[in-house]
Amino acid sequence: MPFFSKKPSKKPTRLFFATDLHGSERTYRKFINAGKFYGVDVIVMGGDIQGKLLIPIIKESNGHHRATLQGRVEHLSTAEELTSLKGRLDILGFYYQVMEEDEFRALSADQKSVDALFHDLARQRLVSWVDLAEERLNGTGIRCYVTGGNDDEWDVLTAIKRAGTKSFFACENEMVHVDEDHTMISVGLSTPTPWKTPREVPEEELARMIEEMAVKVPDMNKAIFNFHDPPKDSTLDTCPMLDWTKDPPQQIQKGGQPVMYGAGSSSVRLAIEKYSPMLGLHGHIHESQSVARIGRTTCINPGSEYAEGVLRGCLVTFVDGQVQGYQMTSG
Repeated sequence: MPFFSKKPSKKPTRLFFATDLHGSERTYRKFINAGKFYGVDVIVMGGDIQGKLLIPIIKESNGHHRATLQGRVEHLSTAEELTSLKGRLDILGFYYQVMEEDEFRALSADQKSVDALFHDLARQRLVSWVDLAEERLNGTGIRCYVTGGNDDEWDVLTAIKRAGTKSFFACENEMVHVDEDHTMISVGLSTPTPWKTPREVPEEELARMIEEMAVKVPDMNKAIFNFHDPPKDSTLDTCPMLDWTKDPPQQIQKGGQPVMYGAGSSSVRLAIEKYSPMLGLHGHIHESQSVARIGRTTCINPGSEYAEGVLRGCLVTFVDGQVQGYQMTSG
């Protein structure tokens, strides 16, 4: 008869994090499939889920089509070429609409109609993404949490807030349980950028929003901060410095080399230093893939290559308030 019994150890939780997909259909599908592929319990999308451009595909009188993509006019004479273009636009995260020449001219002269069509197509894609997650994750036990980012329009994001879902959950400005022990709070807005994106606020306002979320956390030792903006000067936010007075903004160079700096948020960094959560999940700066420690907090930015159809992500394993390991992924 044994004199001592060992307490059963808790099962670690495995989480997959990706961010900044910007409407890319292929990259999103890889994200949803990553749950099963990597054998994780939770997948988290950290913001900037909406695409950036609407491409008109104009049907010409001879039955052919044309479209202007990245400054180049493409002429499409077959159905196969049209299908191929749509596939490329899906990868890039661009929206598109096939229209007659007169419809295109009328639309071009009415910016409000252009904006309305763009928002409608953006919402339609997000609706289809929620449907796909619910279908693919049904019965797997994998939970998918998604927040918006600074590039996402407020009205477009309403498409992911659906009652009664079993696998897909919009989590911005919410405190959610990623497992029995660990919680996550999410803030998708960023500090000002040169591009004046839809959801930007001053540092003081972002700090206030973070504080409102932080009070909901029952145990900071077992907390995840899913903040789209990375902490300032953390290596998760390193990018070229831009001259905001130029249109479009241009890189500042010194000695023929771009000047690099930390473009992240000081309020995000101060919150991490103050509360010392277990894990920080960040994005926003696509080129700054990195992992950094701020005190006890492991902070991650997996970077983004959405326009290439490449899903960058990070696998994180944690248990009882401790990050046991992490691994950057790309595919």
